[in-house]
Amino acid sequence: MAKPDRYVGVDKDINGGMTTIGKVIRDAWVFELIPETETCEGWNLAGIDALLQKVNTEWDKYGCLVSHLPETLVGRHSRIHGNAMTLAKAAGWNGNVETDDES
Repeated sequence: MAKPDRYVGVDKDINGGMTTIGKVIRDAWVFELIPETETCEGWNLAGIDALLQKVNTEWDKYGCLVSHLPETLVGRHSRIHGNAMTLAKAAGWNGNVETDDES
């Protein structure tokens, strides 16, 4: 089975959107690189990668730590990622996939 060449959208992604691409999109919302209404549905890998580079540039400004973000971004980060976790948990995600390889 071939991998799709277009992204399904963070709202339709597996694990309630708790994927690497989903995190990039949510972080892009936090930094207002794209509007929160943008799910990236239909984007190709090059578009997602370009967004990742922009997100990484923003995180680098703050040492990649939420605690170093200005208060407005901390609040936005908490709201966006908190809402995403609530929705993902309601969809059956429990977070174990992120720690399955840790022993």
